[in-house]
Amino acid sequence: MRTNTTTPQRTAIQLGGFVPFSASDYPNHLVCVAFIQGCNWRCGYCHNPHLQSRQPHPMAPQWADITDFLQQRQGLLDAIVFSGGEPTMDPGLPAAILEAKSIGFKIGLHTTGAYPNRFKEILPHIDWVGFDLKSSWAHYHDVILHQQPIEMVQRSLALLLDSHCDYEIRSTLHSGLHQPEHLLEMAQNLAAYGVQDWVIQNFRTDGCIDPELLYAPHEPQKILNEDVLQTLKAYVPNIQIR
Repeated sequence: MRTNTTTPQRTAIQLGGFVPFSASDYPNHLVCVAFIQGCNWRCGYCHNPHLQSRQPHPMAPQWADITDFLQQRQGLLDAIVFSGGEPTMDPGLPAAILEAKSIGFKIGLHTTGAYPNRFKEILPHIDWVGFDLKSSWAHYHDVILHQQPIEMVQRSLALLLDSHCDYEIRSTLHSGLHQPEHLLEMAQNLAAYGVQDWVIQNFRTDGCIDPELLYAPHEPQKILNEDVLQTLKAYVPNIQIR
């Protein structure tokens, strides 16, 4: 009788890096972070531009190394966060999430919402999402520098808000990309979805390689002063400046 010697299929996910410990990538949780290689967008203020290319990095870890690490950290870490790049770009992400979940870890996700079909597939298995809102719908392409239909982001946002998943909606602002009227439109857009909480992050130079943003004067007080903030809160009442 012929025996089945088929080797179990290994999870294939293209990693670009790994951080074994973080206390800042998932609120109130101690986590490790797996960075997925690849993103179609080209946001100038991106702090991980080395992860934009989908080309594999020769020094990147393998997923099997990560699962070995998770086995050794049971009870010591709360969760694994999948970041990027854009993690939902990778077709191996659903299997990786299920494998990490089976080891006993919560799952966090950093996403732009660029791939709503895969986002919908994995959302029931996600515990927390950090959702990056780039600009008002009318000015989105000015920030992401890619002509992807904004309806895909809108669909992902609607899926998130209709789920029972914890989330944080956050936006990074640069005075060279955003104006007060853009912030007002963003607040109005979020209010239309019923969003009550919004984290606004100030631009930081870490990782940025865009000279126009890196060396141009960044004057956050010109786009987000107290008067503007109070106007925004009329639409989204809970705004945290980070």
